[in-house]
Amino acid sequence: MSGILINLISMAHVKLKDIETEPDQSPNNAEAGKNAESGTESPDVHESAHERFLKKSSRRLKKVVLDTSLFVNPDVRSSLGATPAEALKAFLLFASEIGDLEFYMPPSIFEELLHFVERDSLPADLLVLLHQKPPKKHDLKCPAFLLYELIEDMRERVNKGLRLAEKAVRSAEHKKPDEIVQDLRKKYREALREGIIDSKEDVDLLLLAMELDALLITADQGLIKWAEKLGVKWLFPERFKDYLAAAVKKTKRAVRKARR
Repeated sequence: MSGILINLISMAHVKLKDIETEPDQSPNNAEAGKNAESGTESPDVHESAHERFLKKSSRRLKKVVLDTSLFVNPDVRSSLGATPAEALKAFLLFASEIGDLEFYMPPSIFEELLHFVERDSLPADLLVLLHQKPPKKHDLKCPAFLLYELIEDMRERVNKGLRLAEKAVRSAEHKKPDEIVQDLRKKYREALREGIIDSKEDVDLLLLAMELDALLITADQGLIKWAEKLGVKWLFPERFKDYLAAAVKKTKRAVRKARR
């Protein structure tokens, strides 16, 4: 009985040894073996690695959110061009040579830009270099203090507007009606609109910059004020051209370094 048991164990050991050492001759494994011997990867593996590289490269891009004021405000756009169309073309020339920045603009702001630039005259590069993206309004969260400060700010501005109106009425005896209205409009606009976000377009810019963790570039002092409150990065609009030129130089240095 013990002899039979020993023979069965020996036979099982031989079969297991044959299974472990016998090479797999299936077409797929044979092809994989050839690829391993030649040091090359299969097309599927190569494609996957390429996709991972693209995703990694995309994550390195810094995002910039632009306001219409950069192209339509004469004091800001003068370094880029005499007209909104010229300023926009100059921006596109810079942007086409920058490799590590992505430029965004909410659709509502882009519609504002079309009031100053004819739609048919827009360069085709604009659709590629300037991404139109609305903020995720239903997903973003804003701190509660934003609402408190906004309400307090509006109350102070309304009271200031009332005092201006009262002063204008008292001056009616000494000024002509047209002078009173003109003076009141100017002061009322300064009291109620300067230094505050007073439109849906402003909110779109601010929320999109928050969502993308982007640099906000605008000439609107109200947006700059609230960007600071919310921790959003921003840049002086007067330095917009210098910022673009510096980014172009950085890209050219990186390209020269990669060629070495």
